[in-house]
Amino acid sequence: MSNQQAHYSCFILRYKHTNFLLTAQPPNQPSPLLCSAMRLRSEILLLFSLLTLSPLLALSSDPPFSCDPSDPSSRNYAFCNAKLPVEQRAHDLVSRLTVEEKIAQLGDVAPAISRLGVPAYKWWSEALHGVAYGGRGSTNYDGKIKSATSFPQVILTGATFNPLLWYKIGEAVGTEARAIYNSGQLQGLTFWAPNINIFRDPRWGRGQETPGEDPLTTSKYAALFVRGLQGDSYQGRHVPVLKASACCKHFTAYDLERWGDVFRFTFNAVVTAQDLEDTYQPPFKSCVEDGHASGMMCSYNEVNGVPPCGDYNLLTKIARQEWKFYGYIVSDCDAVEVIQDYHNYSKTPEEAVAYALKAGMDVNCGSYVQNHSASALQQGKITEADIDRALHNLFSVRMRLGLFNGNPTRYKKYGSIGPDQVCSKEHQNLALQAALQGIVLLKNNYNLLPLSKPQVSSLAVIGPNANNAELLVGNYHGPPCINITSLQALQGYIKDTRYVAGCGDAACNTSVTIDQAVQVASSVDYVVLFVGLDQNQEREDLDRYSLLLPGSQQDLITSVAKVAKKPVILVLLCGGPVDVSFAKLNPKIGAIVWAGYPGQAGGPAIAQVLFGEHNPGGKLPLTWYPQDFTRIPMTDMNMRANPATGYPGRTYRFYKGETVFPFGYGLSYSNYSHKFVSKTEKLYMNTVINTQGTKIAHSSDHYHISEIGLDACEKLKFPATVRVENHGPMDGWQPVLLFLCWPNETNGRPAKQLIGFDSVHLKAGEAAHVEFAVSPCEHFSRVTEEGKRVIDKGSHFMMVEQEELEICVMD
Repeated sequence: MSNQQAHYSCFILRYKHTNFLLTAQPPNQPSPLLCSAMRLRSEILLLFSLLTLSPLLALSSDPPFSCDPSDPSSRNYAFCNAKLPVEQRAHDLVSRLTVEEKIAQLGDVAPAISRLGVPAYKWWSEALHGVAYGGRGSTNYDGKIKSATSFPQVILTGATFNPLLWYKIGEAVGTEARAIYNSGQLQGLTFWAPNINIFRDPRWGRGQETPGEDPLTTSKYAALFVRGLQGDSYQGRHVPVLKASACCKHFTAYDLERWGDVFRFTFNAVVTAQDLEDTYQPPFKSCVEDGHASGMMCSYNEVNGVPPCGDYNLLTKIARQEWKFYGYIVSDCDAVEVIQDYHNYSKTPEEAVAYALKAGMDVNCGSYVQNHSASALQQGKITEADIDRALHNLFSVRMRLGLFNGNPTRYKKYGSIGPDQVCSKEHQNLALQAALQGIVLLKNNYNLLPLSKPQVSSLAVIGPNANNAELLVGNYHGPPCINITSLQALQGYIKDTRYVAGCGDAACNTSVTIDQAVQVASSVDYVVLFVGLDQNQEREDLDRYSLLLPGSQQDLITSVAKVAKKPVILVLLCGGPVDVSFAKLNPKIGAIVWAGYPGQAGGPAIAQVLFGEHNPGGKLPLTWYPQDFTRIPMTDMNMRANPATGYPGRTYRFYKGETVFPFGYGLSYSNYSHKFVSKTEKLYMNTVINTQGTKIAHSSDHYHISEIGLDACEKLKFPATVRVENHGPMDGWQPVLLFLCWPNETNGRPAKQLIGFDSVHLKAGEAAHVEFAVSPCEHFSRVTEEGKRVIDKGSHFMMVEQEELEICVMD
């Protein structure tokens, strides 16, 4: 999905609120600038009609709403009766519309239906890690509200492994979204976040938007962020009216932007049933079943030859029927047009529209469906019932948001959320805590860190990423509440702080100031280098080709380290991993810290970690691969290694190669111990299963989950308790990661699999018990080549750090 204003077929990339960058098309692909005159004419006419029919498109001081109680006609409409079920109200509204009015509602800019008192609505708003710029419903920050809390980019939030923190961030973002809407500075409450695709390949430009490479981590993040944003409780208790609407994207197996001559509009992701079941689909299933998301977005790419936005099996059979999805499905921007113009899956625009609507898509980001639905209807490609089904879902979500209950500012639950709840002290403290808990300490030789202020008389801050506030917030962001760079934060600690960029930017194509950096580094007590990537290296529509630091950054680091009086400190600001093996092995580089894109509080958070005001505890949510990994095509979607071809596999679960840093790695200023205190060592399957009165067939070595049944699976659950102790010398947050592994990796088993995690705060010398609810049907199962889940008989090993507990599954 795009980050900025409308992109029709002419606009392939829109990035950031200040720049619109048009990138070159791959060979043999149509240029995005070569739009037909007819298409341009139709889009101009549509835009004119929307503006003419929709005076409410302009922002006002009051939020748009339907069913004004002061309008006598509202009393005659069943869709205005808040006491009726949403389904009945939506059916009533759709039944009153003309065909022309219905078709006009099928784009992300939906015009007003003035005769029924229904205002215009804009479906596209962004809130990946804070209410953001972007989308045609984008926030106007020119009113009372000038900014919004910018939390860390999601990849760093994922490194906290703190489920409650994830929920609180979603809750804060939803509250600020409602406040901005109530203030009349937002034209929709449907936010196209979170991004829950698996960070499969380290080169993916949008991996920064996700919580990492692990399916369980991503699944749990999806559910909790959605619950928080939409107004449900942490445990999942539903509220009748949505605070805001979350949309899980991009459904499914989407994780390539532009690599070689393949880009996201043309990529056919060939995925096995096994990988779909145990890697790509779990986050979306959790988002629906556990998070109860009210929105989903189908992706650009094909999956096994079928565009997801035109896949009835994916959108209707799986999402709606199997997972019981209740909400609306939106195409990624212009993805319906992509079905026709790039995948050549359809023969005509009308056929592309028919594929999408009949598959279960409800609204098109863009104007393509609005432009071609009338002719599709006339040609018999679609029926009015297809349109009605989509509109029923769309209006149901708007009603669940309370936008058909009169003025939402008078709604007792969310009407009182005002500007004072945006950039509140509570939310800004939460942003700081998220950055602090996410920062990962990768190296700390000689206990170089933490620094002691009295012992640092002078400090050199060097590097292109040291004094760049825009860099800290990553992509998909709004104007942050505060704007403090890492350099500014460190200047508050050490009076004699000297700054040299060393490179003009992260690309570091020129090194004219390296000599100056060397000179400054040789004259101070300590040196902190800020390097890494930026949004010109990794972003939407831009994948990387190299895992090395860009340009002359390595020369800058090694040159500075060589002359520094003491080992230097390296701070990496980047979303994707970088191969810093040289720094890992260089004794003159004493410490390495990864801070992702840490959000508005990133500068102060980094300073607090470096000077020991916070004890780092973050764990890497993704594998850091060596540069050699780039020989593997990004287009290979297989997760499991293939020794016959030399394919090494992907992610910590299946990768068979050297790593720079492994998944789950992270140091601390304290030492922690972990010990199982659980007593469960054997699971007698037949004892539990037979109590259900059902005789199941099973092989000599495994049970089929589908045959065990939900009740039996529930009875098989047991608690696993781990005692965690902080042996000092500092208080700190400690993520506790519970893994499962098997005696071998036959039958496609992963090397190990994360089955539970939580984060606990312990004072120095304090111990606590962390209890995990273990579900053998979910956590002990593996996926067969056919995509079926089974539990193997025999030994299963639960692991926390170096501690191990064997559980034997037996008849």
